[in-house]
Amino acid sequence: MRRVSKDEGLRAPPICYAPPMPAGVVPMKASFELLAAYNAWVNERLFAAAAKIPDQDYRADHGVFFHSLHGTLNHLLLGDRIWMHRFTGEGEEPAALDAILYDDLADLHRARRAEDARIVSYIASLSEVALAGTIRYRSTRSPAEIEQFLAPLLLHFFNHQTHHRGQAHAILTKLTGEAPSFDLLIFQRETGISLLKGQGGEFAAPERRPARPGGASNSP
Repeated sequence: MRRVSKDEGLRAPPICYAPPMPAGVVPMKASFELLAAYNAWVNERLFAAAAKIPDQDYRADHGVFFHSLHGTLNHLLLGDRIWMHRFTGEGEEPAALDAILYDDLADLHRARRAEDARIVSYIASLSEVALAGTIRYRSTRSPAEIEQFLAPLLLHFFNHQTHHRGQAHAILTKLTGEAPSFDLLIFQRETGISLLKGQGGEFAAPERRPARPGGASNSP
């Protein structure tokens, strides 16, 4: 990671990235720590649901961008490894966006857990000052040398995970008629993170797809 230097003629970080924070506003680092913890939590839900799917359905093409549930879970890990290498200069950096890192679901799950722990640790290591800095990296698609503020890149990093988990959720719902909730709000209620009053509730049961208008069931 690289800090902005006035000597290099780069503009200073926008005021929205700099302290002090107004009263009642959550510091930027705390928001990213929440997202890192949520990412680990929701991935456990996703892999637990995926483990219940027959292998033929798990590997079938369901029309999403990386075809199958396995392809989608694989790409989630692959994308995170690419970005974590850019953020830290360490670890693997897959060269192709569709490279298969692990063919076995159990192996993929173990690697996913390790990567999620690495993400939590990395975010915890950042200061508000570091979050206002920049990094340089080379893009994978249409290769180009880019310098960018770190905080917006972290927003992309976590948003990319949500984007593809939504595709995995759609596959699970298509196959079984239900899927675990991936809502950030459910994570907050279960853990108490960001809550001022109240906590808990029963959110372990999967959400069933609602019936079609007119009362016909969507269940397979």
